[in-house]
Amino acid sequence: MPSIEGKTVAFLLTDGFEDSELTEPWKAVTEAGGTAVLVSPKSGEVTGEKGHTQTVDRAVADCVAEGFDALVLPGGVGNGDKLRMEDDAVDFVRGFFEQHKPVAVICHGGWILTDADVVDGRRMTSYPSLRTDLVNAGALWVDEEVVVDAGLVSSRTPEDLPAFCAKLVEEVAEGRHEKQHA
Repeated sequence: MPSIEGKTVAFLLTDGFEDSELTEPWKAVTEAGGTAVLVSPKSGEVTGEKGHTQTVDRAVADCVAEGFDALVLPGGVGNGDKLRMEDDAVDFVRGFFEQHKPVAVICHGGWILTDADVVDGRRMTSYPSLRTDLVNAGALWVDEEVVVDAGLVSSRTPEDLPAFCAKLVEEVAEGRHEKQHA
């Protein structure tokens, strides 16, 4: 696994996230030497679908993409649905694409990408129920374990986490991708 020492990775989520889609990528980032930061529209703690709780490090309203090297968007139906309704969260996500920074999204985390208007022409995957939303937003949806498209890493479910985490760390190590765009 490549080193990402000195890199700071934002994890954007709120209550209702899929626990393993936070904990496994978080572990991968920190084990590779990166700093993981939990960003949320909620203060205090967030709670996952299966009960995992974690302290929020920063409010999304106070964050900009310039302060981070990459972004991770865990899934979870409640999490994905709530985040896309938060203008600060949508703007934060769009900023990573505008700055050509890596973004890794899994499962229902992809919903916010449609609201950020960043998937047109992008090859990606997600939990199958998001397929129509992503296709309607212009994505080329495929049913694969992990898909990488110019700095955008996407996966379908927790079963894909080993491949997702490996590609996440690889893309963060590579840094900016000029073809990553909003």
